[in-house]
Amino acid sequence: MLTLPLTDLPADFRARALHWAAGFPHCAYFEPNDLLYPGGPFRRLLGVATQTGTAPATLPELRSWLASVPGSAPRCGFITYDVKNEIEALHSNNPYGLAWPNLHFFTPEVWLQWQEATLEIHAPNPGVVLQHILAKPLLPPVLAPTPTLRPRMPRAEYLTAVRAVQNDILDGEVYELNLCQEFYAENVQLSPVEVFLQLQQASPTPFAGFYRHHDHYLLCASPERFLRRQGDTLLSQPIKGTIRRGATPVADQEQRLALLHDEKERAENLMIVDLVRNDLARVARTGSVQVPELFGLYPFRHVWQMISTVQAQVRPEVDLVDVLRATFPMGSMTGAPKIRAMELIEHYEHSRRGLYSGSIGYVLPSGDLDFNVVIRSLQYRQDTGYLSFQVGSAITYDSVPEREYEECLLKAQALLEVLGQSQGVAE
Repeated sequence: MLTLPLTDLPADFRARALHWAAGFPHCAYFEPNDLLYPGGPFRRLLGVATQTGTAPATLPELRSWLASVPGSAPRCGFITYDVKNEIEALHSNNPYGLAWPNLHFFTPEVWLQWQEATLEIHAPNPGVVLQHILAKPLLPPVLAPTPTLRPRMPRAEYLTAVRAVQNDILDGEVYELNLCQEFYAENVQLSPVEVFLQLQQASPTPFAGFYRHHDHYLLCASPERFLRRQGDTLLSQPIKGTIRRGATPVADQEQRLALLHDEKERAENLMIVDLVRNDLARVARTGSVQVPELFGLYPFRHVWQMISTVQAQVRPEVDLVDVLRATFPMGSMTGAPKIRAMELIEHYEHSRRGLYSGSIGYVLPSGDLDFNVVIRSLQYRQDTGYLSFQVGSAITYDSVPEREYEECLLKAQALLEVLGQSQGVAE
């Protein structure tokens, strides 16, 4: 291991390191953007591997793999939304242009870990790694024009689906349902690292990440934590409630207060908090589930978000797979009750979610872990040129369909900006 003061590194070191790392077929980068967040953001961590051997592809394999992998390296991985089919009697049959594996983890052969004042390079020859990173040329980004992204679900069909969901709510099928839609383009030539770096400038978030799995890329600007474990404490922080930032300090404060007192948004948030409490209770010590913060309001570049924090003390015998079986997918991306919501999601949505509303994260040798919710993200297949993002909103009986559609586009604003499509998407 080589430890370096951060003050000895050039200002563009992280960009050079990511360009270097993206040359490996397996690359995971977790970026907190130096933001304050209740419970803390991601650790800044970058790991790469040329091969992953017998990497886990199912939850039972993940349990065996985590128990058998020795060493001091973190384990990096992703879990797609479709792992729900392992946990419950569900299926995913909608069109899918991305084809990620359902889940995949790897142990980095080389990893960089940023501490408060130092950088650690863990490698057989860390000095050589440092030389390769510093020698990586940074050329001015040249972004090819991106074709206008098209909707899998045109606006009129989305509005019809919202009204149908409201009828389901009236019939007692669900209380709330997170309805998502995909926008996509084909035959796109993209520089994943450059677009990711631009996305971080446009929308810095505490749970951002860049992930490469062969020809698959995730460029993530997520504000949401799915699950953190520190010792025997589990922490989940669902987001429900969104409003646009104001153009002036006075207008911004008015928007914040409008979100705080919006009964619909508070009801959405509370329903998901109750769902998360029940999920965590399945693996928690009796009586340990708590809600340290309800309806917290946090500003991001384009939006205010309503975020609640739920925590619990986990039972001693519980491992990561037990926790996933109890809590995945995250309730903020399904609705309540969860199983019926996921059945209706499959019915109403026009594409598989894949890694969207799944999770990326890391497991440390101590057993501590941190995973985000994959939202506000671009997904790209370099071999086919398929580019996609998905956005959604929580539908309740009080929803106004047109406002829900507008909320989807608001959440996509930073993604559209970095793609040069700030005027919007095809409807």
